[in-house]
Amino acid sequence: MPRFLTMIRIDERNLPAEGFPPEFEERMGALLEEITKAGVMLDTAGLLPTSEATRVTWSDGRISCTDGPFTETKEVIGGYSLSQCKDKAEAIEWTRRFLEIHPAHWTLSAEVREIAEM
Repeated sequence: MPRFLTMIRIDERNLPAEGFPPEFEERMGALLEEITKAGVMLDTAGLLPTSEATRVTWSDGRISCTDGPFTETKEVIGGYSLSQCKDKAEAIEWTRRFLEIHPAHWTLSAEVREIAEM
């Protein structure tokens, strides 16, 4: 079965100040348990903010490192999941359910990409 990487994109500058609502963790926990029991979830995690990140760039034969935050970037990867699904439609369905758990006034998006098997 194919594997998919889902990257959750957020705008760090516009994260809601109130944080996660109390029922969010309960709903997220239930969904993650369901995905795991279905044998789909291989790994998932949220990422620390870009203020704690470093970009490593290869350009013109040289390496450079830039410490965050990266103010020129509007959207960043805020989390990811690695799943094994029967097809892309199933991966998108799980992603849809994940996004719908979040409060309606939040804005986030997800990119679902199949992993190239070599």
